[in-house]
Amino acid sequence: MQKKIVLTGGPGTGKSSILDELKARGFSCMPEISREVTKKAQKKGIQQLFLSDPLLFSNLLFEGREHQFKQAQQNNAHWVFFDRGIPDVYAYLDYSKASYPRIFKEKSRNYRYDVIFLFKPWSVIYISDNERYENFEESKAIDRYLQHAYQDQGYSVIEVPFGTVKERCNFMINWLKTYT
Repeated sequence: MQKKIVLTGGPGTGKSSILDELKARGFSCMPEISREVTKKAQKKGIQQLFLSDPLLFSNLLFEGREHQFKQAQQNNAHWVFFDRGIPDVYAYLDYSKASYPRIFKEKSRNYRYDVIFLFKPWSVIYISDNERYENFEESKAIDRYLQHAYQDQGYSVIEVPFGTVKERCNFMINWLKTYT
């Protein structure tokens, strides 16, 4: 039976680097969608769509993550890794104090993941870039909202210890082999 595994955490915590390593090791991986949405908006002259229209941005993310979830169900891989999950959408909206439709939380209950790995903010690796507007302090605050969103959905969250990309991947794989 397939296991859907989410990598979540504040911005700049190493999730995408881990996903790249997992992909290189031959695992099925679903990339982060927010960078794609942000880049498309920037081509239209909107620097940070989340800041200018958080609900539109979040709707686009939600649609993309819902599509990824359905795609994963078509995949015969034993483990499918997601760079963020559906509850991340409303966690960011909660962080920004934006209102949003109940459907975000309701659908989060319908699209269930099996394992949630949380990457805590780590100042040593944090880097800001064109798509990431948040500073390190904001990353720490977002981390709390993400953790709360997943726990609110009834998930146990597994914290990934700091370390090299290889060490962090090995931790996750060993955890999965032991507990799934």
